[in-house]
Amino acid sequence: MKLREIKKEMSDYRAAGAEKLKEEVAGMKKEQFNLRFQQATGQLEKTSRMREVRRHIARAKTVLREKSPKTKV
Repeated sequence: MKLREIKKEMSDYRAAGAEKLKEEVAGMKKEQFNLRFQQATGQLEKTSRMREVRRHIARAKTVLREKSPKTKV
């Protein structure tokens, strides 16, 4: 994925509401589960998709954390 595409994706995530992002993360987690299952059974053809999904989840969670109220760490 190119930097330009990543920046566009991040701006889309920032424009979306928190509920939509939570739904997006839930959907990506389901896809990640399905990919793991396919890998375990030897049916996974595009192994790079696992890495992409994992990074999409991380990006969405990062934006969710940015939107959450600031808490003292």
